[in-house]
Amino acid sequence: MTTNWLAPAKINLFLHVTGRRNDGYHTLQTVYQFIELNDVLQFSVREDNEIHLDSDFDEVPPEQNLVVRAARALQQHSGTRAGTDIKLTKHIPTGGGLGGGSSDAATTLVALNEFWRLGLSIKELAEIGVTVSADVPVFVYGQASWAEGIGDKLTPVAPSEPWYLVVNPNVQVSTQALFNAPELTRNNSPITIRDFMDGRSRNVFEPVVVTRYPQVGEALDWLRRNYRASPAKMSGTGACVFAAFESEARAQELADKLPDNMVGYVVKGRNASPLYDFSG
Repeated sequence: MTTNWLAPAKINLFLHVTGRRNDGYHTLQTVYQFIELNDVLQFSVREDNEIHLDSDFDEVPPEQNLVVRAARALQQHSGTRAGTDIKLTKHIPTGGGLGGGSSDAATTLVALNEFWRLGLSIKELAEIGVTVSADVPVFVYGQASWAEGIGDKLTPVAPSEPWYLVVNPNVQVSTQALFNAPELTRNNSPITIRDFMDGRSRNVFEPVVVTRYPQVGEALDWLRRNYRASPAKMSGTGACVFAAFESEARAQELADKLPDNMVGYVVKGRNASPLYDFSG
């Protein structure tokens, strides 16, 4: 039996770095919200314990892909002798700050927990997921969240669900390089959810990324010049930027005017992950 599962992208409505732990991980504060831009994964169960990945994404070897790492972590945790064939079709741009790899890993954990009949709880899957990537737990839980710690301490929130125009300036940003950037502000004072709601937040990676990747700055400038009703923001560590709109039509109208060197996605914001809209 083969089934299709969605792995949604996320955006960060703000992103602060509040410190650095002894193990090298950074502590942060952010709000994650899902958007209706999805990778698609197909799973079929194998009787042996082999993990095979077929993907149109070949920028990393299969064994380093977060999908395979998640499947192997789940095997190791559960002791199952089952395996799987996985087909991954990418729609979320790589290196865009939209969490595609982490989302793919989360969907793998949730789907294989069902197909391998492991009976693990969402909490257990999230604990496995954070060993693969810090962003995996929010995708496993599937709720828009206020996040702290390394991104794994989650409190459900319900921001508005506007339409977004997400703009990809066609560059890939290295998250690891940015976290190691000496100019990154790492000592932001913790804020509250009320501070965020009142607009007292920002993405601390934006000035670093704009300096290192001028294309991201160009995308932000274009959005800000052409749309003033909502502030343009960068998601995660970039490269994608976005703005909120009151309607799909208005977002599409602006998307149609994008320069040729940028790609636009008109998508709905969602506080509940499409992962759990199982379609079979």
